[in-house]
Amino acid sequence: MSDLGRILIFLGLLLVVAGLVVLGLNRLNIPLGRLPGDFNWRGRGWSVSFPIVTCLLLSVLVSLLLWVVNHLRR
Repeated sequence: MSDLGRILIFLGLLLVVAGLVVLGLNRLNIPLGRLPGDFNWRGRGWSVSFPIVTCLLLSVLVSLLLWVVNHLRR
């Protein structure tokens, strides 16, 4: 059970770091969710958003970060 506790603490810290990164990106005026290629439709009382390019960009950045961490651990 102590392993489960450690995993939960790690996931909680990871969420805190992700939240701080999102807040920092908002302060730097980086338009995540409003990049060219992100689709947003608005109507009366509804909106639909498909942040395709933002998801691709974040996926590449996370993959690169994990590759660097894995490379440094060897």
